Amino acid sequence: MANAYGKGPLGVAEEDIEPIDLVAEAYERLAPEDQISLKKLAATASSSMQLQEISVADNVIGDDFSLDVPTVEYGNPTIQLFSLPNPKPGQLLNLTWATFGFGVERIISQIKNLGRRVEVDACFGINEAGLVMATFLASAQFGRCPIGYLKCIKDRDGIAIDDASVFPKLREAPTIILCDFEVKHADVIGFISANIRRHYPAAEIYFAVFGAMTKDPDLKIESFDQLTGAEIMRAANLSAVFIAATMNPPGIEPPLELR
Repeated sequence: MANAYGKGPLGVAEEDIEPIDLVAEAYERLAPEDQISLKKLAATASSSMQLQEISVADNVIGDDFSLDVPTVEYGNPTIQLFSLPNPKPGQLLNLTWATFGFGVERIISQIKNLGRRVEVDACFGINEAGLVMATFLASAQFGRCPIGYLKCIKDRDGIAIDDASVFPKLREAPTIILCDFEVKHADVIGFISANIRRHYPAAEIYFAVFGAMTKDPDLKIESFDQLTGAEIMRAANLSAVFIAATMNPPGIEPPLELR
């Protein structure tokens, strides 16, 4: 009826009439059983729309599994992470904010279950996506500690630290968490950790990464060394490693294309 009469008797009116508006004035005049039927129909339609929005808006979360990673002395090496299967092989997997938030929550859970309390002097974000992670961690887990920013740019030798980077003033030998969105083959963490130690000698560095690429198509790995970046993470002399998810090539894309 809304389609038939929505644009007036000649069908040329500019304003459409919604079904709810058409029914509103006559609703109270309907028989009780008709009112109940309309309420049930509205509730069913609303639930169906919500389910559809969730399925379209979110990524598929794969297997949830445990993995032993490098950690502090007497710390708990076992972390719980999840896989991010890519339904379109060969293309970047675009993450939603829901998936991004779920991964950050998983990292926070890993930090809490390290086996000892981690007192952090600053959270550093590597590029914009890492900065968002660092902000969440600093606010939710570390009492709004200082936040640093490391902007990486490409140069002839590989990568460099841009002058726009921010290094907050910290105590001697600080404890720092580096946050990065993904780790693949390139030795970004080695380069960054070396720069951090030049700014803050004797710094204790923890590394939190959202997505770690696997060597094999199977994302539910059994060993840390099955990650493409395992060797470079070990060589960076990190106190502990936290990983939210495993991923396939070519990788994942953060929400709003944060870099």
